[in-house]
Amino acid sequence: MVNSFWLDRPTLITGATGLVGGWLVKRLLAVGADVVCLVRDQVPQCELVRSGDDQRVKRVSGDVIDQAALERILGEYEINTVFHLAAQTIVGIANRNPVSTFETNIRGTWSLLEACRRSPTVKLIVAASSDKAYGEQLTLPYTEITPLQGQHPYDVSKSCADLIAHSYAHSYGLPVVVTRCGNFYGGGDLNWNRIVPGSIRSILRDQPPIIRSDGQFVRDYFYVEDGAAAYMHLAEQLAYKPSLIGEAFNFSNEIQVTVLELVEHILHQMGSNLKPDIRNEASNEIRHQYLSAAKARDVLGWHPSFDLDEGLSRTIDWYREFLS
Repeated sequence: MVNSFWLDRPTLITGATGLVGGWLVKRLLAVGADVVCLVRDQVPQCELVRSGDDQRVKRVSGDVIDQAALERILGEYEINTVFHLAAQTIVGIANRNPVSTFETNIRGTWSLLEACRRSPTVKLIVAASSDKAYGEQLTLPYTEITPLQGQHPYDVSKSCADLIAHSYAHSYGLPVVVTRCGNFYGGGDLNWNRIVPGSIRSILRDQPPIIRSDGQFVRDYFYVEDGAAAYMHLAEQLAYKPSLIGEAFNFSNEIQVTVLELVEHILHQMGSNLKPDIRNEASNEIRHQYLSAAKARDVLGWHPSFDLDEGLSRTIDWYREFLS
């Protein structure tokens, strides 16, 4: 079904080879958008390529830290709407390689927003932050007025990028809004050290799923198709409500699930009697996180379409096919 809002709308996605990016491209193509993807690395197994959607978009090779390239893309493709998803998203990699994480997540954000500020055609920008931007907090759930106070490299990178987006909105009137979501999961995540894809792959290979932590870290898990839909819904709302410029929104199922409980959900859905291998090796990670999505419900009229069991079922099906 074609959505007239998106029909022929020139739309740039950074991070299109990532988990959320692949599903966002799919949704945008389904409603007739004119999609341009900035791609740094070739990832043949990613959903964008695997689905053939890369043949239906304008794909530009480049890095999100290259401001001149971004200005060229925005100008030559007359981009109207931007979804900024490009990021280094793995906490462990950020701990080992903080500088490359800061380069992509912080410099990449200011480079893109400055290019947008200098582009007369850009009217809507959705910048993806994260619940990690809030850092460790004594009071939960996080709301949008919770201070941004990351301490570890990944968390700090998201706090900084989030604040930079607010700076561009409030100092220059740049039409940017920020999303803060929990831990995304879904088909297409090829980061095998993440708990959902890693556990599913291990179980399909009849191997115990590995839990790097003690299994008691609490997270707010959010299905990727809900995330892609939320990003599009927020862009549509911003087009009609300029008062949203500079606002941030939490998107969440508002659930608290330990890593061990999540793995047990997956084992149950896959009919496996395997026992998790709990290694207790995690460091520099926030222990307890979950979000309130009350603002998104009240201001945007948003609600998720999938609960945890439905999302995991669809995710498991994706990996069964992918790994077969």
